[in-house]
Amino acid sequence: RNNFGFLNRNARDTAHLDSPVADDSVQNDKLFIQQGRKVFRDVVPMVSDMIVDHADELGVDPHGLKRLWLHQANINMNTMIGKKVLGREPSAEENVIILDDYANTSSAGSIIAFHLHNDGFEAGDTGLICSFGAGYSAGAVFVR
Repeated sequence: RNNFGFLNRNARDTAHLDSPVADDSVQNDKLFIQQGRKVFRDVVPMVSDMIVDHADELGVDPHGLKRLWLHQANINMNTMIGKKVLGREPSAEENVIILDDYANTSSAGSIIAFHLHNDGFEAGDTGLICSFGAGYSAGAVFVR
């Protein structure tokens, strides 16, 4: 991703392009600006809390989930969410990661991970499919 791609406005003031100033006013021609660190700090607790709260509403023990199929955008996010939800460091079998093979597949990543890694799931086992993204939207479904 860069700030000089298809997301630039078609008609814009280009006078600032030669400016060495790197502030927000230079970026005002963009339709979309990602603040990755802020998103990470906001989304990890938001999604973790949503999952734990939803589990509580359903009477599901989040520490007993057999598998997490999370949105596949950032391995550090997945690891932190897995830790917070399970209450410990998740194993690779518990917290499925497909980023190394498929990269960021947007919200489809959790479903791709579920499709590829649902083996060993027995009747009565509980898992979680969760995607999150644009506008801090998030959704989760428990699978049994």
